[in-house]
Amino acid sequence: MSETVALQPAQAAGVITIRGRKVVPGVAEGEALVTKDRISGWGGIDSRTGTVIETRHELRGQSFAGKVLVFPGAKGSSGWSAAFHMARLSGAAPAAFLFNEMTTKMALGAVVTHAPSMTDFDRDPMTVIETGDWVRVDADRGVVEITKKKDRRPA
Repeated sequence: MSETVALQPAQAAGVITIRGRKVVPGVAEGEALVTKDRISGWGGIDSRTGTVIETRHELRGQSFAGKVLVFPGAKGSSGWSAAFHMARLSGAAPAAFLFNEMTTKMALGAVVTHAPSMTDFDRDPMTVIETGDWVRVDADRGVVEITKKKDRRPA
């Protein structure tokens, strides 16, 4: 006798789910921008465009505006939160933050950016999510849903 296993809707649709802890509430979705490098706020980003300008950063020249930023966390001075606050005021902030290392700099930056933010995941988001994947962040429920770019169909 064979046993049939019912798939959850997310699994059936090819969606990967990871869970984490809410830092800033809210729900947002967008294309992922992933880096294994920490991001410096003051002097590392152009707050007007949301572009990484740090000289040796792997994302140099790329904009995180409206994207789900997946990264280890913040680096640099306490100006980090001010730089991301200015990005929000300029309309160039990330749609959401997913990060691994909680620091006061990171927490304040997430709060002033008003972007749904999560940390403390059951799986490292940097090993599951790739740049270009579609990511839905539901910080209120502590759930991140990832649709791999190769599985997305054109609208």
